[in-house]
Amino acid sequence: MKILFFGGTKFLGRAAVDAALADGHDVTLVNRGTTNPGLYPDVETITADLTGDLDALDGRSWDAAIDLDPTQLPRHTRRRAEKVAGAVDHYVFVSTISVYSDMSQPISEESPVYEPPETEPEEFDPELYGNLKVGSERALRDVFGDRVAIARAGLIVGPHDPTDRFTYWPRRLAEGGDVLAPGSPSQPVQFVDARDLGAFIVRLAADRTGGVYNATGPAEPLTLGEALERMAGGAHLVWMDDQPILDAGVQPWMELPLWLPGTEYAGLCLADISRALAAGIAFRPLEETARDTLAWSLEAGEQRPTLSREKEREILAGA
Repeated sequence: MKILFFGGTKFLGRAAVDAALADGHDVTLVNRGTTNPGLYPDVETITADLTGDLDALDGRSWDAAIDLDPTQLPRHTRRRAEKVAGAVDHYVFVSTISVYSDMSQPISEESPVYEPPETEPEEFDPELYGNLKVGSERALRDVFGDRVAIARAGLIVGPHDPTDRFTYWPRRLAEGGDVLAPGSPSQPVQFVDARDLGAFIVRLAADRTGGVYNATGPAEPLTLGEALERMAGGAHLVWMDDQPILDAGVQPWMELPLWLPGTEYAGLCLADISRALAAGIAFRPLEETARDTLAWSLEAGEQRPTLSREKEREILAGA
């Protein structure tokens, strides 16, 4: 089938394009051509600013569109959708589980979501991330009705991850020695390899499946302790209660990935994914994700700063 991608060359986008090409689909990319230009030299690319003129799409048709939401603002999402409403049969949109307004509880697709901002900002505001995604979801339902699939992604991990919200762990554990393990080993964790999520959204497009899906993993419940043990190799995990780590000024989640002390965001890793499983999402082993992420990370060089080894040693010394 013919699939139109908005974006398609960064992290999840490239994973989805790789999945589409592997399945034999005919791919067209629409983007500015500034992120990883030349990544797909044999794939048709329409150079366009997705916040501006999209007239280059006029007179064309595709079986489906996959929107990686490169612009993050509902008005631009609506413009894209309206532009191709008569040119594609099905639309897949990548949203986020951050749309849910109460993250302290387990979440399903029916859980309450934020309201879109009353006045849409001129530029993307990370403080309104969930609200803006809700606005985009509603714009797409207005345009496409039941011809749209919305994948509310959880934490996306794997090779080419620009955020380092998972990469820290396979890299740190591969170094061995005493490794600070935060909080409780029984803390639930959820994340999805970009390649598995990419394959899923391509499947939603190919099958013309509509609806809303919590798109994270794995298929079976996973704890932080099990996840780290399965990646540990010869490293020695030193578990420490939350408070001493917080007292040392360590920032949960971003500075020390996968760590979520307290209950305010407990639901972030307690998403019901039964609907996505029924729609065909599948997951590779954690060990494969960790191995491939580490290999990419070592080749890619310096990534976003997370917990420094010096700071880790200081905390462990005070245990």
